[in-house]
Amino acid sequence: MHDYPPPGALPVATVSDAMERFGVADGIRPLWPGATFSGPAFTVWTRPGDNKGLHAAFETIRRGEILVVNGGGDTTRALIGELVVQKAKALEIGGIVLDGAARDLAELPDLGIPVFARAVTPAGPWKTGPYRNGVTVAVGGVPVSPGDWVLGDHDGVAVVPRADIGEVIDTAHRLIAGEAERRAANQRLVPRD
Repeated sequence: MHDYPPPGALPVATVSDAMERFGVADGIRPLWPGATFSGPAFTVWTRPGDNKGLHAAFETIRRGEILVVNGGGDTTRALIGELVVQKAKALEIGGIVLDGAARDLAELPDLGIPVFARAVTPAGPWKTGPYRNGVTVAVGGVPVSPGDWVLGDHDGVAVVPRADIGEVIDTAHRLIAGEAERRAANQRLVPRD
């Protein structure tokens, strides 16, 4: 088991840079300012607009895991809302990533579980399936396998394959040190007359 850095410890943009700009989920955004998460992925692949697989996930997901859902990019039905996020909070999961939509945006920030999604819609989900849990999924065009490191901040979501976590963390720390040197050099610049 890897030690996943805590939420906000490494910026998503820097982690993406450490992976040669790969691994960023396209179009998946935080639903409110300040939402951050970091942890191992628990994956769900569901029929667009259907959240039966999410409810099944709550039977086996572990504390701190990130619920990562391939909902086919559908924005016409919300896969989660206030009641689902209340379950997530009770189970102390680390966050929710939806390649799909959410609802109840007014209530979600107060529940304390970061939610990142493609869209918001008031229309609720179906609950009939089918679904697959614990398989490799695609979210925002990026493959995500169970146990991959998933992190999110104001810039979006990045996914680091489990086998690359240590190397990516080391590279990200080196990039941060290099950026600090460049910032210092920028502050020493003098305007020309």
